[in-house]
Amino acid sequence: MKVDAERFLADLHKLRGFGAAGVGKGVVRPAYSKADIAARDWLAERMQQAGLTPHFDPVGNLFGLTEGRSLLLGSHSDSQPEGGWLDGALGVIAALEVARAAQEAGGPPISVVSFEDEEGRFGVTTGSAVWAGSTPLEVADGLTDRDGTGFAEARAVMADRAGDFIDPARFTGYVEMHIEQGPVLDGSGEKVGVVTDIVGIRDMRITFTGQQNHAGTTPMHLRRDAFQAVAAFNAAINARFCNVVTPATVWTIGHVSLHPNASSIVPGRATFSMQWRDGDSDRLARMERIIRDTAEEIAQAQGMDLSYGPMLGLEPVAMDATLRAALEAGAEAVAPGNWRKMPSGALHDATNVARLMPVAMLFTPSIGGISHAFEEDTDEADLVAGLEVLAEAAARLG
Repeated sequence: MKVDAERFLADLHKLRGFGAAGVGKGVVRPAYSKADIAARDWLAERMQQAGLTPHFDPVGNLFGLTEGRSLLLGSHSDSQPEGGWLDGALGVIAALEVARAAQEAGGPPISVVSFEDEEGRFGVTTGSAVWAGSTPLEVADGLTDRDGTGFAEARAVMADRAGDFIDPARFTGYVEMHIEQGPVLDGSGEKVGVVTDIVGIRDMRITFTGQQNHAGTTPMHLRRDAFQAVAAFNAAINARFCNVVTPATVWTIGHVSLHPNASSIVPGRATFSMQWRDGDSDRLARMERIIRDTAEEIAQAQGMDLSYGPMLGLEPVAMDATLRAALEAGAEAVAPGNWRKMPSGALHDATNVARLMPVAMLFTPSIGGISHAFEEDTDEADLVAGLEVLAEAAARLG
């Protein structure tokens, strides 16, 4: 089984063309957007040309299936609202090239997947979560994006392509190749990272509701300013986490929506995202208690009503020993002495798929540790090295 590096890179650049935007190699390809659907249609054609049978499931996950039981490789091809060309796309195109090389060599059997909405337009890794059963379809259909569009409405645009959900029993395991999205490999100069485990994540929306009022005539001491509640929450939560978290723990307020969002009006409502990640489930639960207690105290102190959106999240996941050993052997064959074992601080579809089958992950370096930005990039020699490691592992597992 011999991969074709030029063919792999050409496909990767072609995929970047769907939703290309911004500076450098930026991409805007959110789930169910026109660019996302066009990219999936093109991927389906490439899968068919590679000897695979393309199949869309009810939520837009795209599988390229080989005959019989097979190893499943892949990732996702949707992007952040302002994303880079490699996040997810790398794993899909690497999987396609390995599957194509396997078809040309007469084996081993390799199938490919591009999951939908990994980037969380509607939830947390929504497409793989529905397929894996961690989020029932009827629950996912009730989710909305930040503009109020429902998941059911969004996925309906692909209804003419959709078939049934694929039976996971036809796959022996799942391996996902991805950029690191952090600075470790780039800083060390190492070519490859073999993932040991993926952190857990919690994500929810919090809303403070105060009183909308005139910004010029309402005295400061009489205001029920919802944004001031958010600001107080942010300051308090950082201090209260100090004795609970580790240096690897992270938390983020990434989206704030004010109503009515006007310069001359005291905001009466503020809704914000609260996300936190850690490798320990008990610590994630302790952080949730602190978040809720802090929000309630601030709401009471500032005369706010308080409400929460649904709690979304995934548990930490350890990688399968057999699949991981194959990646480690492949890394040593391709980059002897120049690779490392490492955890993943980012969330991936492999977390959901682990409910169904053994999983493992492989990282390539991210220049400057930058991801979820137009500047995201990786040296093409490192992309090819990762592809070769994936192919080595697939051959060993086959």
